Amino acid sequence: MLASLRKAGSLTRIASAGQRRFLSIHEYQSMTLLNDYGVPTPKSIHAKSPQEAYDVAKNFGQDKLVIKAQVLAGGRGKGKFDSGLQGGVHMVESPQQAKDFAEKMLGNHLITKQTGAQGRICNAVMLAERRQPQHEYYVAVLNDRASQGPVLVASAQGGMNIEEVAAKDPDAIITTPINFEKGLSKEEALGVARKLGFSDASTQSQAADIFINLYRIFKDKDSTQIEINPMALTTDGQVLCMDAKFGFDDNAEFRQKDVFALRDITQEEPSEVEAQKANLNFIKLDGSIGCLVNGAGLAMATMDVLSLHGGNPANFLDVGGGATPETVKKAFEIIVRDPKVKSIFINIFGGIMRCDYIAEGVIKAAKELDLSIPLIVRLKGTKEAEAKAMIKESGLKIVPFDSLDEAAEEAVKLAL
Repeated sequence: MLASLRKAGSLTRIASAGQRRFLSIHEYQSMTLLNDYGVPTPKSIHAKSPQEAYDVAKNFGQDKLVIKAQVLAGGRGKGKFDSGLQGGVHMVESPQQAKDFAEKMLGNHLITKQTGAQGRICNAVMLAERRQPQHEYYVAVLNDRASQGPVLVASAQGGMNIEEVAAKDPDAIITTPINFEKGLSKEEALGVARKLGFSDASTQSQAADIFINLYRIFKDKDSTQIEINPMALTTDGQVLCMDAKFGFDDNAEFRQKDVFALRDITQEEPSEVEAQKANLNFIKLDGSIGCLVNGAGLAMATMDVLSLHGGNPANFLDVGGGATPETVKKAFEIIVRDPKVKSIFINIFGGIMRCDYIAEGVIKAAKELDLSIPLIVRLKGTKEAEAKAMIKESGLKIVPFDSLDEAAEEAVKLAL
């Protein structure tokens, strides 16, 4: 269960730092989805310009609001904008103050512990009514490997890092398996509410309805994660979802068009977006050795071998079994655009993939891109001899190897 909690806490970070595997959506979009399923939240409206923020605040119906920067990263409240504004969450007392904060947020990058030094651009803000929590809870719906099905995870210690809670006090975590087809019954949901400490029938029923409807969203929308942190019991006796993080399985995109229409590619690494358009499985990393490999397993092994020899991969790149010379050239363009890359290691096993296709793409890319970065190539399998002949005849400075260890060692050496 602890592994599931760690997964829940890190899904957003994984989605933001690597290839788009689980779609994440903005908080204001999550609130709309929750409301569509009858899950209560504080009233909120998003804005995409300072003037819109002013108008929203002016027409909200109350003066005391919260303004939240909408970027796909955790730690927004403790982040810092490159505009100089400290924090991505602020209390506002007037429409003018809402406009002033929006001016310092919109179009600027928010840097948090999850974004890296470059930060994430803020293209929207959300204005929400202030609701005073009496107690905060943690609630999530996840797929659990141990029980091989969905589970409801809840804790009375909300509003904090749930991984730390699970590590320090495992008994504080309540895990309830959910029947995939039937969902949570009202009695099961009420039982969880009582375990969390809701003391009266009204709040128990409110919490139970939230649990039931969260699972409905999870199943209906092919979600991989729903995390509510915190769910709050307010001082006026209402149970509300104050914040939400959603993840959705990319394999379900074909039947979840409405959800995937919410994707915001401005929150993703541009090189990964470009690679995806070319059907390349690419994840940008922080090292200095560019990698071009076919097959996810071989790509992982290649990265491990480079690390064993003291190197750091600059990317994960699986060109797949159906790559063409044009695809390989696009892969090179993406790799060499990274200024950190000091050498490129090509490791291809020719099964479905033909080595000569790779060689043709490599030669074409090296010539057209006027490649000056050292290029180490290891080709084994289908059309291997033809590929090696093509590389030799090209006259380019391409260093061929048969041994994986020797090739990796040379790639590391040339990247220093």
